[in-house]
Amino acid sequence: MKKALITGINGFAGSHLADYIIDNRLAKVYGTYRGKSTDFSNIRQIRDKISMVKCDVTDYFAVEKALREVKPDYVFHLAAQSYVPDSWKSPHETLESNTLGSLNLFEAICRAVDPEIKVQVASTSEVYGKVYENELPIKETNQLRPLSPYGVSKAAMDLLAYQYFQSYGLKVVRTRAFNHAGPRRGEVFVDSNWAKQIAEIEMGLKEPVVLVGSLDSKRDFTDVRDVARAYWLAIEKGEPGEVYNICSGKTHTMKSILDRLLSMTDKKISIKEDPSRLRPSDVKVLLGDSTKFSQRTGWKPEIPLEKTMADLMEYWREKIKRNC
Repeated sequence: MKKALITGINGFAGSHLADYIIDNRLAKVYGTYRGKSTDFSNIRQIRDKISMVKCDVTDYFAVEKALREVKPDYVFHLAAQSYVPDSWKSPHETLESNTLGSLNLFEAICRAVDPEIKVQVASTSEVYGKVYENELPIKETNQLRPLSPYGVSKAAMDLLAYQYFQSYGLKVVRTRAFNHAGPRRGEVFVDSNWAKQIAEIEMGLKEPVVLVGSLDSKRDFTDVRDVARAYWLAIEKGEPGEVYNICSGKTHTMKSILDRLLSMTDKKISIKEDPSRLRPSDVKVLLGDSTKFSQRTGWKPEIPLEKTMADLMEYWREKIKRNC
């Protein structure tokens, strides 16, 4: 059986990707973790089916050691500082984790271990940043104008991957996923945070007020389980050196996402703007075009937004009940 190494396996998308590979018996799964404080709760249901390897991607020698130990056929590179607001608070850490961490991986594969390893790197729609109305929907050829340190860090990673393909023949496929949601989404992310607040209100742990930031921005949402399937197809059928958007091709205002979540409770809840949740600069519209990826792999989203949000709500209800 092939061996797949997932960096950031205990994260949101990483855990769902591990689920998908294991459930479909596609490869033996290995995952990286940083140290004793790593939270494995996202992979507890499959922990006995995964081989874990200690590796901090910001440490080149740890990356090289992990690759030599596992000898993977595939590497899915998902390890990252992925929360946009934190990138303004800690731009250095964000660039170190996302850009230099990726550089370490590319260097180790191409210059030290095995340039035949196939690699998928999880870039993001945030690399597009400032997009004009006449550029919608966003194609892979759109100019990159990132509006956050996170977006810049991912754009640099994205372009480094392309450079290593051109310079050293790295067998890399870049994916730019737009917003993805679902169970296990970190509580710092806006849709998940709203679901958590609502679940806390239902349990009587919080006053019936949901704190929000901007509700006007429009986002292209895909279920994380569809994204996980896309990541596998990218490494299996994607063309090395190419970049592919992964998205639904539909936008939803953040207010409409909040309204969907509020419709799932019988509690009377008010909304209050929290200035601390507003960003210094925000991407107003992200609407993607995944035609290129669909034509290459046959992928298309299958899980409707209603189920995505319902599963997210249930995730928080169950988690809060366990912790009470």
